Amino acid sequence: QVQLVESGGGSVQAGGSLRLSCAVSGYTANNRGMAWFRQAPGKERERVACMYTSTGNTYYAEAVKGRFTISQDNAKNTLFLQMNSLRPEDTAMYYCAASNRAYCPSRPSDFTYWGQGTQVTVSS
Repeated sequence: QVQLVESGGGSVQAGGSLRLSCAVSGYTANNRGMAWFRQAPGKERERVACMYTSTGNTYYAEAVKGRFTISQDNAKNTLFLQMNSLRPEDTAMYYCAASNRAYCPSRPSDFTYWGQGTQVTVSS
């Protein structure tokens, strides 16, 4: 049984930092795309960052490039999202997602497994 459990969300002032973690179990992370998505109230879920686990190649939404970094631990059982220079528009529920695709998908429907989400709130 695949489980993804996020942690690390919270409230922070603009300009601050947070590090999200996603503990992964029951999932073979080799040659797969794993990602962080976010969804703000009234908006569609959007992919923030993705990592293709076999090569370590990463992909970022334009809105977070240079501020967010996706990474994984060597055992590939934890996915991280380091978020720096946070802005009020980064406020959203953040989700960890894992696909069965041998690339980094962009659509939520291409990800099979999801965590329960962790809330990030950035105040101005």
